[in-house]
Amino acid sequence: MTDYNGAITIVMTLLKSNKEITENIISNKVEMVKLMLSNENPQSEIDWEFLKRDVESRCNVKMGKGTILEDREIGHKVWLPSHKSSIEWKFWNRYKRYLEEEKGWSYKIIMGIDSLTDQILERLEDPQREGPWDRRGMAVGQVQSGKTANYTGLVCKAVDAGYKLIIVLAGQHKSLRSQTQARLDMEFLGFDTRMNRAFNQENLKIGVGRLIGQKLLPVNSLTSSDDNGDFTRKIASQGAVMIGSDPVLLVVKKNKSVLKNLLNWATSIHGELNKKGVKIVSEIPLLLIDDEADNASLNTNETPVDENGKVLDDCDATAINGLIRQLLNSFEKTAYVGYTATPFGNIFIMPVIESDRYGDDLFPKNFIINLPSPSNHIGPAKVFGLDTYEQAGIKEEEGIPIIRVIDDFEEFIPTNHKKYHEPVEIPESLKKAIRCFVISCAARAARKQEKEHNSMLIHVTRYTNLQMKIYYLVKEELEFIRRRIEYGDGGSKENLIEELECIWKDDYVKTTEAVKKQINDPKIINVEWEDVKTNLFTAVAKINVKLINGTANDLLDYDSYSDGGSFIAIGGDKLSRGLTLEGLTISYYLRASRMYDTLMQMGRWFGYRPGYADLCRLYTSEELVTWYKYITMASEELRSDLNYMAALNKSPEDYGLRVRTHPGELLITAVNKMRNGTPMKLSYAGHIIETVVFNTDNPTVEHNFKVLSQFVQQLGTPEDETPYRPLHGNYLWDSVPTKFIIDLLNEIIIHPDSRKANPKILIDYIEAQMEINELKKWSVCLVSSSKKGANVCNIGGYDVRLTQRQNANENIEKDKYSMSNGRLISPADEVIDLTEDQIGRARQEMYEKTGKRPDIPGGRYIRNFRSPDTGLLIIYPLDHSREFADTVKPVVGLAFSFPGSENARTVDYKVNNIYWEQEFGVFND
Repeated sequence: MTDYNGAITIVMTLLKSNKEITENIISNKVEMVKLMLSNENPQSEIDWEFLKRDVESRCNVKMGKGTILEDREIGHKVWLPSHKSSIEWKFWNRYKRYLEEEKGWSYKIIMGIDSLTDQILERLEDPQREGPWDRRGMAVGQVQSGKTANYTGLVCKAVDAGYKLIIVLAGQHKSLRSQTQARLDMEFLGFDTRMNRAFNQENLKIGVGRLIGQKLLPVNSLTSSDDNGDFTRKIASQGAVMIGSDPVLLVVKKNKSVLKNLLNWATSIHGELNKKGVKIVSEIPLLLIDDEADNASLNTNETPVDENGKVLDDCDATAINGLIRQLLNSFEKTAYVGYTATPFGNIFIMPVIESDRYGDDLFPKNFIINLPSPSNHIGPAKVFGLDTYEQAGIKEEEGIPIIRVIDDFEEFIPTNHKKYHEPVEIPESLKKAIRCFVISCAARAARKQEKEHNSMLIHVTRYTNLQMKIYYLVKEELEFIRRRIEYGDGGSKENLIEELECIWKDDYVKTTEAVKKQINDPKIINVEWEDVKTNLFTAVAKINVKLINGTANDLLDYDSYSDGGSFIAIGGDKLSRGLTLEGLTISYYLRASRMYDTLMQMGRWFGYRPGYADLCRLYTSEELVTWYKYITMASEELRSDLNYMAALNKSPEDYGLRVRTHPGELLITAVNKMRNGTPMKLSYAGHIIETVVFNTDNPTVEHNFKVLSQFVQQLGTPEDETPYRPLHGNYLWDSVPTKFIIDLLNEIIIHPDSRKANPKILIDYIEAQMEINELKKWSVCLVSSSKKGANVCNIGGYDVRLTQRQNANENIEKDKYSMSNGRLISPADEVIDLTEDQIGRARQEMYEKTGKRPDIPGGRYIRNFRSPDTGLLIIYPLDHSREFADTVKPVVGLAFSFPGSENARTVDYKVNNIYWEQEFGVFND
């Protein structure tokens, strides 16, 4: 540990006890540590002002809570809360200490990871529990947001709890697998697997193993961080390490031969024949982490179904998917957790696929956790911005001004180029991008970040032969810049230093000021051009150009550069997913994939940029900027949907998911990943919008009851009968002016977690329909329960028997109530204002679509036959005597049944089968 790291660790430790951390408190702690260490070592060269800014930057970081969709499967036993105090958390405590002392992470972020990994671990099974058991989950985070740190923490805790075999599936490229293994060597194993894979106290200690006073913990690895350190048949045949005693780690590629070797090794050495004559590994709990779970793991083959929609058992799976499922199916005790930032393909997995040959598919049936990003993460929304979309609870966000739109690349690398294209000269935009990389490296050095890594990304083609040609052109340009900085311009009319100074003053100075207003990072400080100029030659001299693809031997070996390395990485597919570019500042990107997930994963510029976010630049085309903005909205909406489902206590299997589709060229994901997705236009037209989450604090309940009473009073005398069925004590008004409905929405308080019932959005939609002569009037039904013994309340002069609904949020969150099944209405209530003819036609349409002819058609079909000029509002006064013992008045539930409309505003989505079934009753091709 350096003097600087030691000093900042002491300061951060002293700050732990402070509930609120202010600038003055930080200054006091820094002065205290400065005095103490200066007495011990007067020769210390610590820059205390820089250290103070560093501490402020770390303490500014905040992290929200994760939201979880989970099943309520009876077979799962809650175990962690009762076991937590008896488990010796050796691996986790060591990792936590490493994050604090060596990585310098703030206490809040470490505690956030602690909480999130607990939430995941407790949804896995107790490894000590008798089998068989199987748990499937998925963690969704942002690109480059710290998913590896999360699953490293989960691995540590799982091993502490008793999981004996940990398998991490780490992408398809050996470079990514090697990088992942190296990370786990540092943060989980504590020793360098390139030297020795088996546990030994004499191993070369690294990372967590080098902490002061820390011995190596007993754990083995059957793979190494060497570039060729994947699991092989040779390792399998040696059988030197047996699983079942000390925990064993394997980090493997998603590769057919590797997974076959792994499956054969596990079952041949450790398997026992079961009653069916199949070898099963028992008593060895397996945790399988699927990193980038949307890549290669999905079954992209067509899934045949019978006439009832049931999946046929003899269908073939794709190789990787089938082998992962077979591996899980070969263990008696298994837990699978997929990690991804782009779950667009995963949500289209058919949820119920059982196969004797492969086992269940990888649908995360038990839980999906939406991982929050720390506040200092530079994600898609911070780069590209967001437009307001209140229906999804998305607020407008301005992107930081680091994008530089370019249009001079067509000769250099045409949009639809072929592999035989010959780039002759790099365009002015790329020349400027390289100059900016030199400036950014020098500016970081001027900010005391001279020992940090710096990277530039050039990703313009997938063809490796073209990447090679670009590599030589970039090397030539970099050498030109280096010579000019070192020796001057000679007789040239163009002065390079003056050119760099103009870029600094015209671009960097303004951008820094703008970014500082948007990002709270005390480490972003103003530096003068003279300080940058002084560091230019040192910066440019350190830069190496690397060709990163399957045919090149170059590696981004950052660990070999203890004083900080600087690289220009040129490549394609290898740079598209998972691979981390340390200290990435400049990106030159023109690779126009047509798929949401691929484009988002190619965005290596997302991540953490402490102290230099303002020095980053993204050079790309206007078309790509437009695409990224659209994908960012679709991604945020999907995450918002997950949060909404979690608020309703939904499980992955009982709630549908949808992804907004692009109106032009973009695809959500590869076509073969969307075999089970269905295109659908969505709007409020033909939908039922319900309040399903409620405030139960007395002031809100009293207010809403008063608003409802006044609303009912102005409706006049209710109808004596309905067109189709008896009122059964309900009250019905027809031809209610739309203004009354809008006034009600303006007055009533609706819980924000009832997101689909956002009053402003409902009003906007209603007013838009009125402009086209629709929704001009409403039917209003005040529901009176038919249940015997129901409590009675007078509302606006009418006695109403109160409706009862079970509270799914009981004992979880005070002053909040959630519908246990996510629904407020009774389906039959939607026909209350329809004629017998309308209901008959709805019943016939449902029969034609589903083969079913119930007495009361499904709500979707009912709404299609309500006149477009008439909406239906159903009011449910909810009983407070059981669920709402602390409130005085009933809670007000509202359901808005909108008629179908051919003219309504729509948004195009791709929906999974669950969503389709909820809308139409059954899925048919």
